[in-house]
Amino acid sequence: MNICVMGAGAWGTALAIHFAHRHPVHLWTHKREHAQQLAADGENRRYLPGFAFPANLTSSDRLPESTDLVIIATPVAGLRAAAEGLQAAGLGQVPVLAACKGFEQGSGLLPHQVLADVLPHNSTLGLLSGPSFAQELAQQLPCAVTLAADNLPWVSALAESLNTPVLRLYGNGDTVGVAVGGAVKNVMAIATGLADGLGYGMNARAALMTRGLAEISRLALALGGETTTLMGLAGMGDLILTCTGSLSRNRRVGLLLAEGKSLPQVLAELGHVAEGVYTVEETCRQAQRLGIEMPITELLQRLLHGEADVRTVAETLMGRPPKEE
Repeated sequence: MNICVMGAGAWGTALAIHFAHRHPVHLWTHKREHAQQLAADGENRRYLPGFAFPANLTSSDRLPESTDLVIIATPVAGLRAAAEGLQAAGLGQVPVLAACKGFEQGSGLLPHQVLADVLPHNSTLGLLSGPSFAQELAQQLPCAVTLAADNLPWVSALAESLNTPVLRLYGNGDTVGVAVGGAVKNVMAIATGLADGLGYGMNARAALMTRGLAEISRLALALGGETTTLMGLAGMGDLILTCTGSLSRNRRVGLLLAEGKSLPQVLAELGHVAEGVYTVEETCRQAQRLGIEMPITELLQRLLHGEADVRTVAETLMGRPPKEE
């Protein structure tokens, strides 16, 4: 199977490296200078240094003339443009997986909805989501994720054909549940990073993660998702990894905010996109539109807007009045 990965950040590069061990892979970046650097170095020194490209992996700022599968691993902000690029290149009917997590700013659309909006006549559109760090996948450490699509027979067959001993893929027909789980867990990771950075301890972290999963579930169900999805890899699994893993960018945002750094300072120090920062705003909009209570998300919105300080937010998170669970 010929695979094109669009987006040469850390995650796109890790996916390209992994699949290139078994398939011919074309790694696309929209920046010509970056493409030239990737080709010259034989690795992605900017976003995923230290991992040599397999022989089956090529890189360019041009899309291939034909391919069997496209995986878009840009940030959500670049997803629409990437899909439009596919359409313009005559690849609008090729199967596409979005490997990004969040809501599109402004429209509030989830990744699979953005794809459907740009490629309405393509019946093979889906999501790749779940607990996964780029560095570990590039190291070929075991990982299990979900492939989700409204076209369940297609995505289940695709999962089976792409499965490897390193990357286990599981088909799922609940695109909304998978997409919401992948998006909002990043918000909860900022909250847990904040609590960790202030030294609140592991008990507090567990409480925040549990209440965070409740918030994610409320939103997912209101949008048409399924409870079982939120208990699986794309929900609880992704939440656990992102809230506890040392490689989590979004947890790192919370840790740096706890040090008293401003949001611009945090993002500059991070050097990568942390989707949770942008997801907070859209998640609040969705919750308000649907009349859903999401106190953790709402408090983080106040923090990021400068309407509350770090310690007040953290103390409020841990000091809410008790209710029946």
